[in-house]
Amino acid sequence: MAFTLGLDIGTTSTIGIVIDTEGRSLALASRPVTLHAEQPGWAEQAPEQWWANVCALIPELLQTAGLPGSSIAAVGVTGMLPAVVLLDAEGQLLRRSIQQSDGRTGAEVAALAAEVDPADFVRRTGNGVNQQLVAPKLRWLERHEPDRFRRIATLFGAYDYINWRLTGCRSIERNWALEAGFVDLADGRIAPDLVALGHVRPDVLPQLHRADEIIGAVSAAAAAATGLAPGTPVVAGAADHIASAFVAGIRRPGDCLLKFGGAGDILLATTTPRPDPRLFLDYHLVPGLFMPNGCMASSGAVLNWLVAELAPQEVQAAAASGETPLQRLDRLAAALPPGADGLILLPYFLGEKTPLHDPAARGTLIGLGLHHGIGHIWRAALEGIAFGFRQHVELCQELGLPVERVLASDGGAASQVWMQIVADVLQRPVRLLRGHPGACLGAAYVAAVGCGAIQGWDAIERFVQPGLLVTPNSGHAKAYDHAFGLYRETYLRLKDLYPRLAG
Repeated sequence: MAFTLGLDIGTTSTIGIVIDTEGRSLALASRPVTLHAEQPGWAEQAPEQWWANVCALIPELLQTAGLPGSSIAAVGVTGMLPAVVLLDAEGQLLRRSIQQSDGRTGAEVAALAAEVDPADFVRRTGNGVNQQLVAPKLRWLERHEPDRFRRIATLFGAYDYINWRLTGCRSIERNWALEAGFVDLADGRIAPDLVALGHVRPDVLPQLHRADEIIGAVSAAAAAATGLAPGTPVVAGAADHIASAFVAGIRRPGDCLLKFGGAGDILLATTTPRPDPRLFLDYHLVPGLFMPNGCMASSGAVLNWLVAELAPQEVQAAAASGETPLQRLDRLAAALPPGADGLILLPYFLGEKTPLHDPAARGTLIGLGLHHGIGHIWRAALEGIAFGFRQHVELCQELGLPVERVLASDGGAASQVWMQIVADVLQRPVRLLRGHPGACLGAAYVAAVGCGAIQGWDAIERFVQPGLLVTPNSGHAKAYDHAFGLYRETYLRLKDLYPRLAG
């Protein structure tokens, strides 16, 4: 039996886990991360805070697991992508990271789209010309922070940075480079002409690695800071959404995961890449597979906003009855018919990523009457997010990518009311999960594969077990087909109005 350690450099927290190769999670801990948004649309974080969190988490994890640092066979790190982390020639950070959700580069995206053939760019890189790419962020820096831009010596991502702090070795994991827009799908290599679109030299990018490749070993300095043993192998790591989907059971073509976090993610395992500008594309952890995926900018974040801003009386009533606010609002919504008595909510509170790629889109509620209450609005929100997932499922089918099995994970999957709505909207069974701690488990598993402690990818089934199967109510299909049509039409009718609302 061997032990590995996984770290997740997440959007809201840094999470760590220790596992053994028998399928047990021995310790789990987290530390919060500060998101800096000093201008509208900006999203930045301090990489030094990630490292400080790692240095605090690892000793805690080892103590909880009752293990010395020397017992850890390998370390894996996962994180959001494509975050942009920049070092100068001396290895000093040039600035805070620019996160994948940052929306400052509208002008740069437009300029890039005018320079390249967008259709050819999608075919070649697997991803469309949008604000997810790294080149527009680099162009923004060149324009607004030219002194820092000129000093760029290393460009990589969040988990690449932590790997460097652990090992002193600079590398990039291939999904960071793919979503950054620097990889040519034809050969899987970084293409100098694609890097040049960011107006930087190709040599600022470190060597490309597959997720489970060992890129170095824990240095003496990192060992002193973390409690790990010097020489502990470190693998290249993985994108957080890919690691999380793998842990959830998305391992065979046609497996589809719906993630109900602050944002809403949908990830599908396929044998072919099938690039399309409406989706993102990543490599699967399992060799030979791909993972086209989408991200709705707001999912649970919409519900949190509704609770905080529109439901103070329900919060008080829930406290008096021993319920949580979410439980009470779910109960109110469950008593209402499909379609929320004519309410439609578009959950575009932060604009929308896939499949619209429309940062100007806005949250919209139509159909309100004096007969509606907070329960109607809550149900319309649950249904609106479910409609967003249905839009992605139908897009995958349009592209000839079969969706055979649907699973659900993350916090929102705990709502039985919401999961029943999702199953009814999709008219597909939805499988819930038990014991899914998130992407950190995927990082620890990749480390185990990389160091040879686990052979192959199927043993992940030891760690996460299937839960309840939510079956669709066929009697709700007609109502939801009608409401979904209205949901799609509402956006199309308001699409040209949204930019005018912003002035």
